[in-house]
This record gives sequence, C-alpha cells and structure tokens, in this order.
Amino acid sequence: MTKRIIHWFRRDLRLDDNTALLTAYATAEEVVPVFIVDDAILRRPDTASNRVAFLLESLHDLDGNLRSRGSRLVLRRGQPEEVLAQLVAETGAAGVYFNRDVEPFALARDARVATRLEGQCAVVSFEDGGLTAPDSVKTKTGTPYTVFTPYKKAVLPQSVAHPRPAPTQLRTPADVLGEPLPTLADLGFATAATLPPGGETAAQARLSDFIRNGLEHYASARDRLAEEGTSRLSPYLRFGCLSPRRAYWAAREAFSNGSPGLEGWISELVWRDFYRQILFHFPYVEGGAFKRAYDELAWENRPEWFECWCEGKTGFPVVDAAMRQLLTTGWMHNRARMIVASFLTKDLLIDWRWGERHFMQHLVDGDLAANNGGWQWAASTGTDAQPYFRIFNPIAQGKKFDPTGAYVRRYVPELSAVPDRWIHEPLLMSTDLQRAFRCIIGVDYPSPVVDHGHQRIKALAMFSRLTTNQP
Repeated sequence: MTKRIIHWFRRDLRLDDNTALLTAYATAEEVVPVFIVDDAILRRPDTASNRVAFLLESLHDLDGNLRSRGSRLVLRRGQPEEVLAQLVAETGAAGVYFNRDVEPFALARDARVATRLEGQCAVVSFEDGGLTAPDSVKTKTGTPYTVFTPYKKAVLPQSVAHPRPAPTQLRTPADVLGEPLPTLADLGFATAATLPPGGETAAQARLSDFIRNGLEHYASARDRLAEEGTSRLSPYLRFGCLSPRRAYWAAREAFSNGSPGLEGWISELVWRDFYRQILFHFPYVEGGAFKRAYDELAWENRPEWFECWCEGKTGFPVVDAAMRQLLTTGWMHNRARMIVASFLTKDLLIDWRWGERHFMQHLVDGDLAANNGGWQWAASTGTDAQPYFRIFNPIAQGKKFDPTGAYVRRYVPELSAVPDRWIHEPLLMSTDLQRAFRCIIGVDYPSPVVDHGHQRIKALAMFSRLTTNQP
C-alpha cells in the first residue's frame, strides 16, 4: 500500500461518495486532505461574495467532519501548482488525487499542476461531478449531444453508480501544517445576503427534507414562485457538498415505483450533466454564443435599462421581485431566472453576457456551465432547438406562476397593499385606486421601462435581420 496520498479538495467539499478521496483512502496508509485558497479565483470579476461566504462555511463543516474521523483539513494559500509541489516535498506523497472540473479555467490550472509535478509524483484525476462523465455520452456518430431531449434519452438507460459512504477513519500525518481557516473579511469580501448554511452536514439534512416533504409534489410545485417547491440543493451540488449520485439514488429509492415528482427531479439532474458536457466539448461558450452566428446580434445595451434590471426597478412586478430576491438571498427561483433572462434579452435587448455576469456576481449556486446554459437558452443563442421567437410575456408569466401575487409582495413591498387583480399590472389602476392602495406609479413604484409588445417586435426584427443575412 502507498504510504501517502494528497487529496486536493476543490468542488467536492464532502466525505460521502467522494471518488478521489475514497480512492486515496483505499490506496494509501495516510491521506493529506488539502484545500488551496487560490487568489486567482478570488480576483476573478465573476467571483461572488455570497459564494465565498458559502465556501468558507462549507470548509468549516468539512474540517469538523474530518476531525471526527481522526483527520483535519490542511489549508494552504497560493498558486496550486507551487503549493502542491511544496506539500509533496514536505510529505513525500506518492500522488495527488483530485476530482475533475470541466471549466476551462480549472482544466488549464490542472494542466499546470500536472506539468509542475511531473517526475515528482503521480497526478490522478477522477470523474465525480455528475451522474455521468461529460465525455461518456455520444451520438451514434461519436459526436456530443447538443440538444437536451436526445441527450436525456441516451442518458436515462445508463446505470448511475451507487454512492459509496464516507470513510469511517482517515489517517493524516500530524506534522503537516496548515493555515487557519480565514474569515470572509480576511479574504476581502462582505455580504448582507441571507444565505443557506454551507457544508455537507446541511446538504444531507436538506436532501432528506426534500425527499420526505418535497419530492412527491415537485413536478406540480416547482414552478410556483411563492412556494418552496424546488429542492434548494443547487448550492450544495455546485460546491460538491452533496454527491449528485447520492441525490439521484435517494430519490430513486424513496419512490421506487416512480412518480411525476421523481421524473421531474431526475430531469433536472440530467440538465445539470447536459450543460457540463456542453461546456466541456464547446469551451468557447464561456465567452460567446453556442450558435456562433448569434455573436453578431445587434444588442442595444442601454446601461440605464440594465441598471433598472439589476436593481429590480423595471416596473414589471415579477421581474423586480426576482431581481430583489437575488440581491437579498443570493438565490433566485428557477422559473424566475427564465423570466428575468428573457426580459433582459428580448425586452430590454441587452446582451445575455451582461446578465450572465450579474448572476455570477450574486448567486450562491453560481456555476459556469449551468448559468451559461440557462442564459443562452433564454437568449436563443444556445443549444435549445426552439427558434428565437420564444419570448416570455412578463405580465402573463407573473399571473401564471404567482397568481395571488404572494411572491411579488414578499420582495416588492411597495406593492404590498395592491389587490391580486392588479398586482402584476399596477399601471392599470386608476389614480384614485393608486392612492387608496398607497402605490403611486412613477412615484412609489416605477413605471414600466419599456412596452413589452413594442420590444417584442424589435427583438424579432433583430434576430430576423441576422438570420436573413446568413449565407
């Protein structure tokens, strides 16, 4: 048996069903669990204070879980390739094990690590981040799937590996030193958002609650904006506090005879894998349209409209509620994400990349693959097979998915006294009614920044011009 292996934690902040960690545990007499604070990531313009806060809480939880098994988290700070080279020299480790990340930044970083450690120790990566590996599902001609439904049909017949339990004990050399876990302020960040608790312990509790109380009604409740119909597991999956295979099998075993809620939940896990493999095979989507011709769209990009959208002051209640939910909680309901993304791109005619960046600067579950995929879906520049003329009417969406206005009233207090009849169209109230319900449009609550019908025509023309001009 190998004497020592370093397990490098990244987006796998858990002990349960952690492929690289469990392999190291089975291979080596001692495992050195390390997390590296990488200033290159902290300095990225799309790094969110909310995610850093969630990360730090997850690291505290991880350290506690390691200590309960006789180990501890070794925290270092610096360039990963240099930190790991130093740690290998200190420990005499025979290898560095980690779970693969499909983001271009991570793949480039991992290549530097492999080059730096060549000849010093083995560098081994493992597939762990999804139900399936991003390069394991191909069409009959050997190409990646670029439309979700055929991809899902190809994935579902495949067997998903059963999750493996956390090790009962981990042996870590006592003389390997690490730095204290920093605070959010130590790293130069601050947040006032109300965030979910980070870490594997909270993830397991949240999963259990969802399986017990939410999964059965997931299909019918997940689009209702005012209800807790979604799983709220996305931050834990994003940081690897929860294994996607554990989430999959917990649901399968709880509803072994099947249910609409189960199938809907499995579809969401498959969507997550789909966008991972899109990013893996088509890394150019990080900065441009999947359908490359749409990089030439003539977005209007009016900064004043973008500011109204960011602040939740567009005059469209469901849009404003969603944007304020993001600012106050670091999270947004999935249906609301689609509504505000369609509004930004198809009503305000603002480049989807502006919205994508804003989301990444606030979302606690901000994930490049999923966020990019969602934004390109809304903007009609991505993998979706539907044509560009799918444009959400924000008023109709509000009425359909928040019929009583409870979601709007929760995040837009200016409208709290407005009756259901006008909650999504307060502009239709007479001046006397506006006074009666303490909501003067243009004073207490903004007038709509645009006319949806007019902007819809402009959006269709913008896409049509580009499509018509294609050779």
